[in-house]
Amino acid sequence: MHFKLIIVMVEDDKSDAVLDAAREAGATGATVLNQARGEGIQPQKTFLGLNLEARRDVLLLLVEEHRSRRILERIAEVGGFDSSPGTGIAFQIDVEDAVGVRHQMRSLSKQVEEEL
Repeated sequence: MHFKLIIVMVEDDKSDAVLDAAREAGATGATVLNQARGEGIQPQKTFLGLNLEARRDVLLLLVEEHRSRRILERIAEVGGFDSSPGTGIAFQIDVEDAVGVRHQMRSLSKQVEEEL
């Protein structure tokens, strides 16, 4: 079984909705890193030296490769990433190897076989 790592950077007020959508699309879990900072094309605005940027979360989702595109597209839709700038980004990378997911692999194997 092969996995992809979906990495999502999203405003913290949208994290729960994105996680729910990812789970509905087939993700089995996630790791959430709170209070990340990021900067896009436009520099962040400041007021008297204080940043006015929204807080961001980084979501890490290790997903089975056959489900990854569907999950990624659903995340982008719920997060509104393509509808307005600065709302967040998501991308996926190949995972060469993973440990600690044996219990998930048993469950996922049956589900993926049924889907294919």
